[in-house]
Amino acid sequence: MEGNKLYNALLKTQAKQVRTTSERRANGAVVQSEPKLKEPNWTVNSDEVDGNTPTQYDTAASLAQINNPNPWTRDELKARKIIYPGMQQKAILDAYREIRIQLRDKSGESNFSVMVSSLSRKDSSVLSAFNLAATFALDASTSALLVDCNPYDQHLNRLVSTPLGKGITDYVAHEGMPVKDIIYPSGIDRLSVVPAGHLSTSAVELFSAVRMKTLMNELRGRYPDRYIVIHAPSFRFSTEARILVRYADHALLTVPFGEITPEEVVSAVDALGTDKFSGLVYQE
Repeated sequence: MEGNKLYNALLKTQAKQVRTTSERRANGAVVQSEPKLKEPNWTVNSDEVDGNTPTQYDTAASLAQINNPNPWTRDELKARKIIYPGMQQKAILDAYREIRIQLRDKSGESNFSVMVSSLSRKDSSVLSAFNLAATFALDASTSALLVDCNPYDQHLNRLVSTPLGKGITDYVAHEGMPVKDIIYPSGIDRLSVVPAGHLSTSAVELFSAVRMKTLMNELRGRYPDRYIVIHAPSFRFSTEARILVRYADHALLTVPFGEITPEEVVSAVDALGTDKFSGLVYQE
């Protein structure tokens, strides 16, 4: 395996990260092994429900306000290949749990955002992104929000139990639109979704806009128990993914089995950079 280019490249990536940490310590930088929790100073009065100014944070109140009017049954989840507790394919569920553990270990106690993007032009990564978000929602003390930023892929409609309408591109393009108009229940407890919207032709400009940056900061910062999963277009074949990664703390690249060469994977990882790259997810 030592001769495998992909294996060696990933080892090099890990070595760079270790060297960077060592250099920071050598230069006197403070490295916290146990990041402190953010001190919340506001109450959750859901931004999906009202516009009241929060004053003191309450996890129970936050999670209680996540609406799920049409929950999926187990048979419906199975038909859509969505993970759920007690599923027969436990290895798949455990694999997503392991990704969750690894991401949390990298981020400490604070919440974070992670971008999921495919390396294939034709294969969608929305199911992987949705299942990762569902994995965070399995934890009864946290919530998750899937932000679909791939306006060229409509597969999210099949994964949620509520009809989807306006989405993130519509919100960024229209100054007066409230956030609550683009957040929908998913069919899974503690998981909400934001669809991509209808303005695909100007997605690059919209994702680069100040209003987009403000929205992403608000979606993550308002609730410290909320984890953000960003579904992006193909990292190899789109400009949008290169823009969206700036809003993520971590990036996962999905690799359709047998379609992408090791050299193509290495090239994508190099383009993404070591700061954000957190791993590969192989799809059958």
